[in-house]
Amino acid sequence: MQIHQLPLETVNQFSSLFLDFINQNTKTKDFYENYPSIQGFEKQIALKQFDVTKRKVLVETLKQQYSGIGNYPDFDILLSENTFTVTTGHQLNIFTGPLYVIYKLVTVINLAKSLKKAFPEYNFVPVYWMATEDHDFAEINHFSLFGKKLAWETAQKGAVGRMNPKELESLITEMAECPAVFKDAYLNSETLANAARCYANELFGNQGLVCIDADDRNLKKLFAPIIKNDLLHHTAFDVVSKTSENLESLGYKTQISPREINFFYLDNGLRERIVKEENTYKVLNTDLSFSETEIMTILENEPEKFSPNVVLRPVYEEVILPNLAYIGGPSEVPYWLQLKSIFDFHQVEFPILMPRNFCLVVNKATAKKMEKLDLTSEDLFLDEISLKKNFIEKHTENSLSLSNESNAFVQVFDEILAKAVKIDKTLEGAVKGEQQKVLNALENLEKRLKKAEERNHETEVNQLLGVKQKLFPNGTPQERSENFLNFYLNNPEFLNQVSEVFDPLNFKFYVIIEE
Repeated sequence: MQIHQLPLETVNQFSSLFLDFINQNTKTKDFYENYPSIQGFEKQIALKQFDVTKRKVLVETLKQQYSGIGNYPDFDILLSENTFTVTTGHQLNIFTGPLYVIYKLVTVINLAKSLKKAFPEYNFVPVYWMATEDHDFAEINHFSLFGKKLAWETAQKGAVGRMNPKELESLITEMAECPAVFKDAYLNSETLANAARCYANELFGNQGLVCIDADDRNLKKLFAPIIKNDLLHHTAFDVVSKTSENLESLGYKTQISPREINFFYLDNGLRERIVKEENTYKVLNTDLSFSETEIMTILENEPEKFSPNVVLRPVYEEVILPNLAYIGGPSEVPYWLQLKSIFDFHQVEFPILMPRNFCLVVNKATAKKMEKLDLTSEDLFLDEISLKKNFIEKHTENSLSLSNESNAFVQVFDEILAKAVKIDKTLEGAVKGEQQKVLNALENLEKRLKKAEERNHETEVNQLLGVKQKLFPNGTPQERSENFLNFYLNNPEFLNQVSEVFDPLNFKFYVIIEE
């Protein structure tokens, strides 16, 4: 394999806020606590406080959730005050969804290993926060396998983690090849959450990855005080809105918008927003409504019925985990930067934010085409117009630009103009008009020359665009469109190879070229 590392600024995929944070621009310093470096983790370890009661609840919950799964990680290690977690999270996309979900998991596992080397006196557990409470089924019900979109259709509603995945049997039969790890997980589990836990444990459990399902009564009890504050006082709306205004005043675009109440009402087949109208709490799109006393009673007796949105879910994570860092994508890291103020208000330690590793994988066949076309890794990230233009110019012996000729004509006309106005000032317009005609003719000629050269290289240009389409299907980065099975089925060592390449503390864009 050839491994290339490109600066994130050069691939044209990231927001200014994300890049400024990674590059430690002083404009972003007020929106996080510690930077993702070994020195930053040393400070974060000293900062993080997590009491033994929460550790016991966490371990008991994990043991219950993993009951029936063999060979799972040692959860008791989390009872030690010297043990911390590092976390990434994502929705429960079927068959893991886009390739970057796998990259998230590899990154968090590698981070735990790197921290153990740097701080051997501590233990670090990589955690996959499964977004089991999410209800946007359309985002998780499909994946792309060898250019074909496969989708799960169902009448089930509500939190996706509670859905029965056995309906996926018909989709599995459409696949030319389905690894047993997924077939067993989906067809032998009662919920999508359990299925995801099964295949994640099979793929990564031997590397210590722990999956957590926060759709849990005992975990929500730990979060109840913050739920109460949001229902009664709407603090998150006020403080996060202020932070968002501060970011926008610095020229950044913000990702999320807080609401007065940042919770959904969660029940079987139901996840709908809670709103407050005058003195009544209502659940949208239902007939459910509660007085303040009634909703406080529900919170006390059934805290599991309150599901945080994107504003308070990060706080929930940090309340129930002895967590040091959150690994996210180019949209996640910026929205976490909007949230430090609400962490500060609730006196919850703000975690270190880290980007996941980014990667483009070029298979052998495509690598040969790249070599034939004399393409570099940097070229792959150009838009199609720039890619074609650069290719034509690189493979044309004489420059197609007529700028030198244009400059020569301008000099000639300047001399003519100087002589003309001495004879008759009214000739100035006529001379300039003729000059413009000549320049326009040269411009048109240059365009015709370029089109002729494109025709001469038509075969190569089509191959060039074919490579671009292969690596960026429909203009979308490979890692956001392809599923990891596109590589894993042909190369069972794919996960190990990616794991060996990724350095979680190296914020570059990896290009892996197979040989």
